[in-house]
Amino acid sequence: MIHLPVAVADLAGALEFARTLARSLATTPQVDVGGITVSAEDAQHVRQWVFCDRIMPDRRRCARPADHDGVCSPVDDP
Repeated sequence: MIHLPVAVADLAGALEFARTLARSLATTPQVDVGGITVSAEDAQHVRQWVFCDRIMPDRRRCARPADHDGVCSPVDDP
């Protein structure tokens, strides 16, 4: 487990930063992109999931943001 503190203005900024970082590290086998969460420094026990990561019928994982609207997809359509 690696904790990497970053300074962002709000939760939306933290989620976007985490998604961008995850995409850049997705080809690294040691990184479990689906398990990425963000939290405030003073409330690290309260975590917000970054990706949905739900397993779809074809056994691929959903790559859309957590709590997204609509159907799951293996690619995040911005």
